[in-house]
Amino acid sequence: MVKPGDGYKDIPIGGLILDAGNAKEYKTGGWRTKKPILDKEKCINCHLCWAFCPDISILSEDGVVSDQIDYDHCKGCGICANECPVNAIEMVKE
Repeated sequence: MVKPGDGYKDIPIGGLILDAGNAKEYKTGGWRTKKPILDKEKCINCHLCWAFCPDISILSEDGVVSDQIDYDHCKGCGICANECPVNAIEMVKE
């Protein structure tokens, strides 16, 4: 991990993943301009949103899509809303 005061020689070459599973440390949700809102009334629990989410931000508990979304990591790409066959996910402006 690079620390303040490290020189340029201490910075790893770009594109390297130095530690397994370190993506959880980087909260990238601040990048988005729109966020997904799930309407549980419309949801048919097909899990397409969960399967297609590149950030694993759609949460599922006991085989049921949760109405909670991990906004710390959701980048607002809208893939979940696009893949939902019943339009249960709406992308709204932040």
